[in-house]
Amino acid sequence: MQELKKFIEEWEDTNGMKGAFLKFKELLESQDSAELEFNARPGVSYSLRAKHPAQTDRPLYVMVDVVDDDPADRWLSVCFYGDMITDPDEEGDLIPEGLLGQDGYCFDADDPDPAKADYIAARIAEAYASARK
Repeated sequence: MQELKKFIEEWEDTNGMKGAFLKFKELLESQDSAELEFNARPGVSYSLRAKHPAQTDRPLYVMVDVVDDDPADRWLSVCFYGDMITDPDEEGDLIPEGLLGQDGYCFDADDPDPAKADYIAARIAEAYASARK
């Protein structure tokens, strides 16, 4: 994951979103048996995806995108399959067939709000628990 390391090192964080990304990355790295993949599409997004070996029908349980439409003002979009999480505070946006052709929920973060980051982190933990089944 040298490409991910390089991306993080070179990210000039002007709006505080790098900290939230690192929080999510560290959470994913701490999840037992999680397999991480990083896809870089400069000018579009940098995508960190996690999969659990127990998943045989889906390529991921979470996708953490750093949206790069404006490199000076990057923001995060964290997406899940709709049946793998709950959204008790209704913070997410339902994306019909928008996550690799299936219904998903995306949670966008464009400011460094710790409460929102905690809420999204709880969804990541929930998706991980679903993926392990």
